[in-house]
Amino acid sequence: MNFSKCIYLIVLDEETNLLWKIEYWPGVDLYNVWKWYVSVSLHFMNDFSSEISFKTARSGGSGGQNVNKVETMAEALWHVAGSRFFTDEEKELIQTKLATKINKDGYLHVRSSEARTQLENKQIARGKLEELVARSLVKPKKRKPTRISKEAKEKRLESKKKEALKKEMRKRPGLI
Repeated sequence: MNFSKCIYLIVLDEETNLLWKIEYWPGVDLYNVWKWYVSVSLHFMNDFSSEISFKTARSGGSGGQNVNKVETMAEALWHVAGSRFFTDEEKELIQTKLATKINKDGYLHVRSSEARTQLENKQIARGKLEELVARSLVKPKKRKPTRISKEAKEKRLESKKKEALKKEMRKRPGLI
C-alpha cells in the first residue's frame, strides 16, 4: 500500500471544535512547527472567514481552452479596519506588518491561480490570507542583551597577542 507521507497535527478545543490542522512532513522539525503554533495567540482561533470576500478573473497557465472562458483566478479580500474579530491593537499590528499587501482602501488582498478550478483557488487564497494574518500577529521576543564573560575577553586578548607576536617574528631583524 502507498500511504501519504504527510502527517497532520490536529488541535481541538474543549468542545472538540477544530482549531488548527497543521501539516507535518518528515524531515521538518516538528518542534519548530509546534513552537510557531504556540506563539500565535489562541484568541486568533476566531473564524474571520465570514469577513473575507472574493473576486475572480481569468488566469493564464494550464487549463487548455478553459483558460480563455472560465474565471479560475481567485483574489481574497479582507477589510482589516472593519473586522469585528480583532482588537484595535491587533488591527494596527496587522496593518504595520502587512502594509505592502494592504491597498489604499484598507483591504488585505491575496491572489491564487495555482489550481485549475475556482473553488480550489478560493480555498488556497483563504488559507494564504489566514496564514498571513496569523504570522503578523506573532510578537517577536525581545532580545536580552548578553555580556561577554571576563574569561572570553581574556582569551580573545591573549590570542591577539599571540598573533601579533607571530607576525612580529616574521619581520627581518634590524628593520624598524
